[in-house]
Amino acid sequence: MRPLRIGVIGSGRAAPEEAGLAHAVGAALARAGAIVVCGGLGGVMRAAADGASSEGGIAVGILPGGDPHAAADGVAIPIPTGLGEARNVVVARASEAVVAIAGEWGTLSEAAFCRKFGIPVIGLASSLPEDVVDETAEDAAAAAARALELAQSRRSVDE
Repeated sequence: MRPLRIGVIGSGRAAPEEAGLAHAVGAALARAGAIVVCGGLGGVMRAAADGASSEGGIAVGILPGGDPHAAADGVAIPIPTGLGEARNVVVARASEAVVAIAGEWGTLSEAAFCRKFGIPVIGLASSLPEDVVDETAEDAAAAAARALELAQSRRSVDE
């Protein structure tokens, strides 16, 4: 069976607390054997990829530009799209559940695509409107665990 793919979305410029949460989520997902999907650049994306990498996990970065070398260091698999902000739909489609940390307009668009596609969104220190997230989590471990559980439930229904 293929590993679950869990997206971690959030601000490209993260405050230290937000980066710490993203790192912890990425690490927890990697320990559970999941692949971390992110936008591949800075802030929350970088921290989640670094967290996954620190635990020997894999982070996939769906990059807005065409240069794979633009990816954050923790991204094991950079996917240059050349799509600019439109790559947000690819981040959503590539994920079976998503953890949203902080965030601005780009994060809101990713979460909106997730909602449209039926992909669960777990908010963690999220600035997204309440009706955009399916659930909120109190800490990184709970967010990762719930995202994994919801992704597995979706997969079981799809099979």
